[in-house]
Amino acid sequence: VTHSIPACIGSMTINSRQVDKESPVSIFAVNKCYETVQDGTFFDGSGFAALVREGYKVRSDVNITLEFRTTAVHGVLLGVSSAKVDAIGLEIVHGKVLFHVNNGAGRITATYKPRGTNSLCDGKWHKLQANKSKHRISLIIDGNLVHTDNPYIQSTSADTNNPIYVGGYPADVKQNCLTSKSSFRGCLRNLVLTKGQHTELFDFSRAFDLRGVFPHSCPGAEH
Repeated sequence: VTHSIPACIGSMTINSRQVDKESPVSIFAVNKCYETVQDGTFFDGSGFAALVREGYKVRSDVNITLEFRTTAVHGVLLGVSSAKVDAIGLEIVHGKVLFHVNNGAGRITATYKPRGTNSLCDGKWHKLQANKSKHRISLIIDGNLVHTDNPYIQSTSADTNNPIYVGGYPADVKQNCLTSKSSFRGCLRNLVLTKGQHTELFDFSRAFDLRGVFPHSCPGAEH
């Protein structure tokens, strides 16, 4: 067995002596345990998850769905970019959700603005759906639809070839459709990307790079 156990380990004794877990000699990728845990993946606000090492090709169409829970008003949700300008990005900025797309001709943005600044950052689960269909883009948050006009109707394909970065991205990685550098703090679950008939549910424990992210362990709602 070469991987760690996704679990909480309680009072441990060795030769009848209690092991002191509060002051370890060394520690790596160990988080505290929570009394109440929900399904989901916890992002501690310091890192990111990197998926699809060989690169994800958005091209003409993609539909992204996920659920998020946070108390922070800023944070990167997802970004897929290229070495050129082509890219897509999802982020929370000042409590608003922004979906950016650049098919090569220029960036366009669909913005969901809640009634109150903190209404999406209330620590409760919210459903997000972002859809790119050729030059059209739309964003649905908790059933509320937002779409935006795109003047670049001839440009229909986002020719991306980089990994999918979720919750943030490394400092040396360029993201052409994200304005924020703030890593997401909170929980994500049910990340699904659909292209035509192909639907893929992403498991964060299979990410090829994981920093400050704890798969399958989401602490109960923050108070």
